[in-house]
Amino acid sequence: MKVGGIPMRSLWVEPDGWAIGVIDQTQLPHRFRTVRIETLDDAARAIRSMLVRGAPLIGATAAYGLCLALRQDASDAALEQAYDVLLATRPTAINLKWALDEMTAAVRNRARADRVAAAYARAAEICDEDVAINETIGRFGLDIIASIAAEKAPGKRVNVLTHCNAGWLATVDWGTATAPIYLAQEKGIAIHVWVDETRPRNQGASLTAWELGEHGVAHTVIPDNTGGHLMQHGEVDLVIVGADRVTANGDACNKIGTYLKALAAKDNGVPFYVALPSPTIDFAVADGVADIPIEQRGREEVAQITGRTADGRIETVTVVPDRSQVANYGFDVTPARLVTGLITERGVVAPTREALARAFPERARADRAPKRSAAE
Repeated sequence: MKVGGIPMRSLWVEPDGWAIGVIDQTQLPHRFRTVRIETLDDAARAIRSMLVRGAPLIGATAAYGLCLALRQDASDAALEQAYDVLLATRPTAINLKWALDEMTAAVRNRARADRVAAAYARAAEICDEDVAINETIGRFGLDIIASIAAEKAPGKRVNVLTHCNAGWLATVDWGTATAPIYLAQEKGIAIHVWVDETRPRNQGASLTAWELGEHGVAHTVIPDNTGGHLMQHGEVDLVIVGADRVTANGDACNKIGTYLKALAAKDNGVPFYVALPSPTIDFAVADGVADIPIEQRGREEVAQITGRTADGRIETVTVVPDRSQVANYGFDVTPARLVTGLITERGVVAPTREALARAFPERARADRAPKRSAAE
């Protein structure tokens, strides 16, 4: 995608061939800043602090974090330690574990002298695969948008509502929920996006709105609670969201508040789609509500808010009384019964165990198989 008209990805290998560059997403939308990642600790900190975020990008960053660890020590013990450090950074997104498992499988049986090169090669493949997958997701999602556009009067726009950020900033490129939107714009379809602000952290307002604006996509930022009202008045044609984990039964875990959008969509007959790459599917988990660990984050994300003042300063202010308790659940789970379809790289799949297993039989078998430790 583009920043200031210049194509770029959200993660890249620096010119020296070993360090990693990323966009510091905590600085957007008011500052565009890139950060150089040189060590395992740098990578873990970037994921934990949400300098990088979004399930696919977390996985890609972790893959390179393992590369950086192996540059320092390519032993089995160091490999296992790096795996554990990175796995502990974020508990909800399954892509993190998937990427680490892919990386350890790529180096486990190699001689120490060959491990670093093999790790970098597999990490690059993971990134390229993510880009290709997301573009394919976009093409399947484009079919949905095009069919809605075809039913409208000439010049009438298709209104898409999205929640949080499932754009190219959450992936290596294209995004999941946004990929169909970008392709629709390229095809000349009149499209407009309702962007939930997505408290806490405001990742819709600060990230989704920023990247849509960089691409000239018409959009309107709305308070999180506005979606239901817009659906009641026929102002939303479909909802497309991303996911941090989808269970074998089709339950979708995404940013907190997604479940409420799905309920409103169901009540108003608005199609509700989840766009996801196959590494986001966890066939080892069936019941999302009961079995997916929901990350609880710090008080400050709810109690404080950061923005730009009238004189251009970036300031953080507190909006909650000091004595008040704060709960900050990062995600919720939308049951499969509320999901119209899962937009994947293999088409739009029904949110059922049978449909997912048919679409991704190799993933279904792998997730059910006994797991080996990183150093085995």
